[in-house]
Amino acid sequence: MTSQQIRQQFLDYFKEKEHLIVPSAPIVLKDDPTLMFSNSGMTQFKDYFLGYREPRAPRIADTQKCLRVSGKHNDLDDVGRDTYHHTMFEMLGNWSFGDYFKKEAIGFAWELLTEVYKIPKENLYVTVFEGDASENLGRDEEAYNFWKSHIAEDRIINGNKKDNFWEMGESGPCGPCSEIHVDLRSDEEKTLVSGLELVNNDHPQVVEIWNLVFMEFNRKADGSLEKLPQRHVDTGMGFERLCMALQNKKSNYDTDVFTPLIAKVEELSGKKYTAVLENEKDIAIRVVVDHIRAVAFAIADGQLPSNGGAGYVIRRILRRAISYSYRFLDMKEAFLYKLVAILKNEMGGFFPELVKQEKLVTEVIKEEETSFLKTIEHGLKRIDLVIGETLSRNESTLPGAAVFELYDTYGFPADLSRIIAEEKKLTVDEQGFEEEMTKQKQRSKKSSAQKVHDWVILEEKPESFVGYDQTETETYITRYRKIENKEGEFYQIVLSKSPFYPEGGGQIGDKGILIPSYAEGFDISAPNVFNITDCAEIIEVLETKKENNLIISLIKDLPKDAGAVFYAKVNSSERKNTQANHSVTHLLHEALREVLGTHVEQKGSFVGPDYLRFDFSHFSKMSDEDLKLVEEKVNAKIKENIALEEFREIPIAEAMEKGAMALFGEKYGDKVRMIQFGSSRELCGGTHVKATGEIGHFKIRNESSTAAGIRRIEAISGDKSAEYYSELENQMKEISIILKSKDLAKSVQKLLDENTTLKSEIDSLKKAQAKGETANWKSDFVQSGDKMLLVKKVSLDAASVKDIVFQLKKEMDNALVVVISDADSKPLITVGVSADLENTYNAGSIVKELAKEIQGGGGGNAGFATAGGKNPAGIENAYQKALAL
Repeated sequence: MTSQQIRQQFLDYFKEKEHLIVPSAPIVLKDDPTLMFSNSGMTQFKDYFLGYREPRAPRIADTQKCLRVSGKHNDLDDVGRDTYHHTMFEMLGNWSFGDYFKKEAIGFAWELLTEVYKIPKENLYVTVFEGDASENLGRDEEAYNFWKSHIAEDRIINGNKKDNFWEMGESGPCGPCSEIHVDLRSDEEKTLVSGLELVNNDHPQVVEIWNLVFMEFNRKADGSLEKLPQRHVDTGMGFERLCMALQNKKSNYDTDVFTPLIAKVEELSGKKYTAVLENEKDIAIRVVVDHIRAVAFAIADGQLPSNGGAGYVIRRILRRAISYSYRFLDMKEAFLYKLVAILKNEMGGFFPELVKQEKLVTEVIKEEETSFLKTIEHGLKRIDLVIGETLSRNESTLPGAAVFELYDTYGFPADLSRIIAEEKKLTVDEQGFEEEMTKQKQRSKKSSAQKVHDWVILEEKPESFVGYDQTETETYITRYRKIENKEGEFYQIVLSKSPFYPEGGGQIGDKGILIPSYAEGFDISAPNVFNITDCAEIIEVLETKKENNLIISLIKDLPKDAGAVFYAKVNSSERKNTQANHSVTHLLHEALREVLGTHVEQKGSFVGPDYLRFDFSHFSKMSDEDLKLVEEKVNAKIKENIALEEFREIPIAEAMEKGAMALFGEKYGDKVRMIQFGSSRELCGGTHVKATGEIGHFKIRNESSTAAGIRRIEAISGDKSAEYYSELENQMKEISIILKSKDLAKSVQKLLDENTTLKSEIDSLKKAQAKGETANWKSDFVQSGDKMLLVKKVSLDAASVKDIVFQLKKEMDNALVVVISDADSKPLITVGVSADLENTYNAGSIVKELAKEIQGGGGGNAGFATAGGKNPAGIENAYQKALAL
């Protein structure tokens, strides 16, 4: 079977078993602060396991895109060096939410593998949890007894807590699991060594293929376990490994999941893939075809490479692929982007985002490749300097700190530094490098460290968001927990009714206050009569976010009576300005599509009270005319005062039929919220104005590029727009007074003309001065060996120094000129060598050596070179060193 058939047969089987088949969630997570990426099949169902949301169905199955490159689950360093680890992989899974349990899950797995996929039963082994005394957990006899009805008892293996007790994270749902392992070795190999001895021992042909997790417990923050109110099933089968088993291959890379990509790499690089594990060329090809999948899917789901967070992880994966292809495939030009079309052809049928976003993904990868290849070239020059300095000290080890700086600051791969060092018969101070790496990790960990305590449950009731209709309401706290981070101690609270919008969809979370019912003089029946000024019992809501479907507000201190009734009020001025900016992004999106074309799609946004930022797909800079037209279209819609039409619980299919824009990378349910302003229709969870007239006015402040194929507009609206024009008017009045003119354009042009004339006169004077200085300096040359040497300390500007040096080079024979200037307190060294000495002396080499004294750098050629520096105090040392030339 082809990989497409294998995937489809899995889904068809579970559809027949009354499972709802759902699409894969985006690989990049937006609403889960504990994870950057979906790292397992169950990630999109966490809310169901935690009890924060009702499941769409009691039985569900799908294939989920997963990425394991950070945190607890990190397979990055293994990729390419074996046959079965990957960064991005598919996880086939079936779930039961309080429906069937161990008996049915085990029966389904066995039937599918042995009767549908026809894997020989003698090739399969299973494991069960052996128990753990420290957790007071016994052996999973229930699973063992169910397995006995399907497989021989000598093929059921006890597994320890590490292998057979699955946990979501440091806390959360968990439980014992049963793994199914397949032995893909030849009959001869099986005769020599039993598969029993190789299960869970990292044998490349005896691999785990499916994990059945039985969710029975909840791990609390204090480490203790408690029983879940309902028992669930969470299974995950590695799609690539299943293909390896069913296609009778010895490696995932030999299946048709990867062979079309490998064939394209062979064609582009001219290198033949031989499937040898230790061969660096073959490792490089495996790295390339694995990493291109991870990067392409992440970009298609909305995560662009960047210098922080999830974007940095994606950039690191891509750079790892580029580094391997540069070093071992001799690919010195961008080529990875050419693999995107192959990936789309192979997987686009099941993952339409690859088809829809092909151009964007291709362009982003191409630009990242081109940029990083330049970084590698730049790094090669820098490491040459490090090597030169090491050799000049008669040392044979490159400093670990220098290699780390190349890696951390310039993105130059440490492995490449090691290879270059070996070629020069040098080694790298690995201990020093690791020390620097440890320091960086500690800094990063310290900056993000946060201790989260268990929730204290005050009342088990469903919480609700009322902020679309109300900005203040009577409420109470249903749960709270303490958190500790570098800023101090805080409390997160969940309200029974929350008017506070949680950060999401680009919109910042609401701030506001809570007034306790016990506040002196406060009457909750007439809350707006109360004067909140100087009331010590007011609780400030610092931010509001969403975590696993809970709306969580952050406060500094817990109220003295957390069980009291509170009156919650949103900061109305911030909300008003923020929702005006959010509504205008919808109008902006529509206007951009009208002016630039329907290829424009939102790729990110920030919506706050002071400004808005809107990222969108487009492949060239917008012209001033296009920007003006977009601005005019948006303001025309604002003037129309178009009323908001809100559809809160509309089936997604109906919303799409109405023409709603859905964003790639967002996760939508069966029911969605659609926001409509006239012909603008978008799926959106944010807050909005009741009519576009409330926006006031829209002004674009800047348009720029953020990545290949991604443009960014920064703009203002409402009060901030009015402030902008008022400030602009004041500035114009001030300029008018200064210039004593009402015709500012004419007056400014007159100033520019006068400035040009004066500048020309000054340049003439400088040239005359330089000519006079040239004559004076000729008498200062001294004979030094085979040359005439002139060393000067001056305060002239760089242009004047250059003129003098070139004049002296022309008029003097055997001349070496060094001028050290400190104009505007910025040290500058200029070196000139007359043509007849260029074979003996090199101005570029001389200036680099002298520039060390002023902590500077620069360059040039054999005849002329300059170097600026940061340390004026080193001028005297540079001067003395120059005198000794």
